[in-house]
Amino acid sequence: MDKELQKASIKNTKGIGQVKIADDVVARIAALAALEIDGVSAMAGNYTSENIDKVSPKNLQKSSKIAVSEGKVRVDMSILMKYSYNIPATSKQVQDRVQNSIQSMTGLDVTDVNVRIAGITMPE
Repeated sequence: MDKELQKASIKNTKGIGQVKIADDVVARIAALAALEIDGVSAMAGNYTSENIDKVSPKNLQKSSKIAVSEGKVRVDMSILMKYSYNIPATSKQVQDRVQNSIQSMTGLDVTDVNVRIAGITMPE
């Protein structure tokens, strides 16, 4: 439990107390947001929106690295794209969606969303 709290992001609410958001939660938000974009087939490691709920936080960290410091978030993620999609345009959509999702759900400021294309999936 202490290890989890050390990795937690802290957001202060005025006069009421603290809200702690674990980095794993932010990583899951980022992964789900990326998977909503048409052209993204999976996170690196073949984690899709259908099976991401079953992925352990440790395994999810292989495809998304979250760094939180003083209420600011940096996201480094690796995705698999579908064949024939425009990589720069799709990556920009992923960056925008991830940033908006994290900011709206957590209130944390997202400074960077770095996308690494780890592979291309071919149609079956």
